[in-house]
Amino acid sequence: MRLHPLAADGLIAAALTTVAVLLGTEAVAQGWPALDPFAWTLVGLLTLPLVLRTRAPVTVCLAVHACWAVYVTLDYWPVVGSFGPMLAVYTVASLRPTRTAAACAALLAAVWIYAGLRSDSGAMASVVGQAVGFPLVLWRFGYVARRTGELTLRLRAEQADRARREVAEERVRIARELHDVVAHHIAVINVQAGLARFVFHTDARTARGALDTIEGASGEALAELRRMLGLLRADGVQGADGAPAPGLGQLDEMVTRVRTGGVGVELRVTGTPRPLPPGVQLCVYRVVQEALTNVLKHAPGADAAVELAYRAGEVTVSVTDDGPAEGPIPDTPAERGGHGLIGMRERAKLYGGTIAVGPRGEGGFGVRLTLPTPVQAARRGDTARE
Repeated sequence: MRLHPLAADGLIAAALTTVAVLLGTEAVAQGWPALDPFAWTLVGLLTLPLVLRTRAPVTVCLAVHACWAVYVTLDYWPVVGSFGPMLAVYTVASLRPTRTAAACAALLAAVWIYAGLRSDSGAMASVVGQAVGFPLVLWRFGYVARRTGELTLRLRAEQADRARREVAEERVRIARELHDVVAHHIAVINVQAGLARFVFHTDARTARGALDTIEGASGEALAELRRMLGLLRADGVQGADGAPAPGLGQLDEMVTRVRTGGVGVELRVTGTPRPLPPGVQLCVYRVVQEALTNVLKHAPGADAAVELAYRAGEVTVSVTDDGPAEGPIPDTPAERGGHGLIGMRERAKLYGGTIAVGPRGEGGFGVRLTLPTPVQAARRGDTARE
């Protein structure tokens, strides 16, 4: 669990207060006056304001240094009150510009030297060395922390922007492929309409069949157009012309290519095969392609299985592997899929389907895509029993 910043600062302030109290009880043993109630109040004022150190770092730094100066002026043991100012300087260096941090570090050095003068220490050279060294170290650590935080925020912003671009590019690529699918349907409608017009008065059966084909193709084209219009909401992304969209008929060719890459792939088809819309076929093809590519990249020497299942109202495809030949390599879905995983999810979402990606309990990795079958496909036999 991650603590709230204010709670974390509260715990730090409480810890420093505890350390200061323990040191304060040793003041007499170290040859310093015992702390009276006013001194203990000052000790509390030196550490408790650190609860607000990240919200008002400069104000807290000035306040604790003022209390420390008063504490030192009353000739109490300076070490007891030194931890609060040191943490305050580090906080300013980690959250504020360099000039502000340098001024606070100089303030710490000045009060440190003042404490040495008040104590009439015979080792002023050591006191001056500490007054110079500690603020410099604290400033440096704070500066590194600030730069690390800035770079982390910048990296996260760049990663988020890159992910958005990848999603937009993937959607435009899918839209281009869907355009090919819709163009195919329009071409079929055009040919069948011409045929129906030609035989309308001489061959009613052929004309009726052509009209049925037009009805089915137009329905599928409308469904593809709705999906494509949803994708075209991603503006301002350009891409190169793509090749004609592949389908389930090319799965055997893909599996053969993957086998030549060193992965033993088995393709199984269950259920009764039936015609599916080109867009659904393309979605299945791309998901299988990405999953097998990940096997080649992340599980060398593994054996994979591709199972395509035709079921009532849906089609399911799963791609599984048994892990790399040299032994299990722990990975996460993000490591295994990268931006390809984004494409898988976008495609599944586009067609109203679901996708599950992740390690398998028995070892290896698995991808499972389930897509509902459109109404037009049901008319052509999608009521087959599983």
